[in-house]
Formats: sequence, C-alpha cells, structure tokens
Amino acid sequence: MTETPDNVDVPAELLRLRGSIDNMDAALIHLLAERFKITQRVGELKATEGLPPADPGREAEQIERLRRLATEAHLDPDFAEKLINFIVAEVVRHHAAIAEGQS
Repeated sequence: MTETPDNVDVPAELLRLRGSIDNMDAALIHLLAERFKITQRVGELKATEGLPPADPGREAEQIERLRRLATEAHLDPDFAEKLINFIVAEVVRHHAAIAEGQS
C-alpha cells in the first residue's frame, strides 16, 4: 500500500488501475483531437462546396453504427449514443462557424 497526501493507504492494485485509467484518458483526448482535426477539414470542404454544416442522414448512420459497436463491446449503447451526439453537436457548431467565416 502507498500513502496518499491525506495519509490514507491506497492499495497498489488501485494505484495501478488508476494509472491505466489516466493513460486511457490521455489516449481518448489525443484521439478526439485527431478526430476534430479531420472534421475541421470536412467543415472547410462543406463550406467550399456550399453544403450544410449538419448531415442528419450521416449522423443517424453513425449513431446506429456506434450503438452496434457499443453493444458488441459490452458498452451501454445509450451511453455511446449520448457521447456521439455530444461530439457531433460540437462538430456541427464548428462547421457552422467555418461556413460563416468565423473559424
């Protein structure tokens, strides 16, 4: 066991698991950053081509696909849908800003 600043003993296994969680969180942030770099380019292309910032058909396909992947991965598909909806809303906001020349 390792002592924390609060003088509470924390089992080594818990510290190891927390370290793994920290690494995964960092990986998620880096993956999201890469995803947003790509969607930035998508927004630029949409603006150039006069396409709308949102694509409801594509978004519905993505939600269906990610719900299926979540189920296969034993992750709550409702959670996966909430997460992708949050991400897509931010992407659409960026695309609208690009279309308005505010990027």
